[in-house]
Amino acid sequence: MKPDDKNAFKSADSRPFRILILAGSQRRQFNCPGVDSKARTLMFRLAQALPKEWEIDYEDLGNVYGREPIRPCNACVSTAMPLCCWPCNCYEKGSGAEPDLMWNLDLYSRLDMADAWAIIGPINWYAPSTNLKLMFDRLVCMNGGNPREDLIDHKNPELAMQLESKPQWKELGVNHLEGRTAAFFAYGDDASDERDASGRPVYLQHPDYFDPGSEPYRDLRDCYAPLVWQCRFSGIEVPEPLWRYEDFGKGRKYSENQAEQIATETKFTQAFDQWTNDLASFVSNKGKVTPGKHRAAGYRPPSHRWADIKLKWREIRISSGVAPADSSPRKQDDLGLNQDNRFDRKKGEGEILRGK
Repeated sequence: MKPDDKNAFKSADSRPFRILILAGSQRRQFNCPGVDSKARTLMFRLAQALPKEWEIDYEDLGNVYGREPIRPCNACVSTAMPLCCWPCNCYEKGSGAEPDLMWNLDLYSRLDMADAWAIIGPINWYAPSTNLKLMFDRLVCMNGGNPREDLIDHKNPELAMQLESKPQWKELGVNHLEGRTAAFFAYGDDASDERDASGRPVYLQHPDYFDPGSEPYRDLRDCYAPLVWQCRFSGIEVPEPLWRYEDFGKGRKYSENQAEQIATETKFTQAFDQWTNDLASFVSNKGKVTPGKHRAAGYRPPSHRWADIKLKWREIRISSGVAPADSSPRKQDDLGLNQDNRFDRKKGEGEILRGK
């Protein structure tokens, strides 16, 4: 059935199961390359096969011309864990300056409202697609993110560094989506149409540069290991049978390896349908998830205009070479490390080197 977001605030025993399906390919027919992906087709196949009494939510993360992207993670955690807020406050819904697909599609809320996530995507260069990686980078906040941005004046690095060492932080830094299930179905063709008998690309001009026997991830399932293990570290259960890879169109040209060929790939569709059945069985037996204390569903970001003014003043001081006393930027200035005191912050280092 279609999702009813009001059910997310009912007790587990009075609401239906809910699953969120994500198609992780970059491809959409509304942008270059002009053709929809296999992940999108499989998203709909899965949605139709799951129990009818479940709420089925789904989203295609493919690129659409003119639509905002998933913005990258700003690596707040590397400054101080409390600077990374739950849900992410580096961006916000409806922003004109930095529009963000994660917020504009309410993905934090939808991930929170689901008992399980089903993620379908291709392997691109030994890794998940860019958009899936972006989404999971932005989910670093589910693993210990700060639910109290008021304690750090929205985004103040110095306050975040102080909070990280306080006893209060141990109570705040928790796994906010713990208990859910994630299932991964990856596919690819191992670039087999581009390889010679040795395993090297047919158009390689310097075959002596590497040994194809040392190629990583020969179990191609492992290309999704970073996402799987991020989930596990964050308290999201990923059972081994629900982490799966299957070949599709191996040995065929890319132009002959499209969604319309799925029906001819019997072994592939059987594997996908078995993964679907395993997912439904596991989630049913596990039961519904009790949400965490600090929810993304129903979250309304607090006003931070005054905090923004103070952060702007901090930025001006740093640009002028007078960073706040005892701050990390001041210490870096004193050590002559990063040469980053300037007002033309959008200018690239290459432009500066060339005097532009």
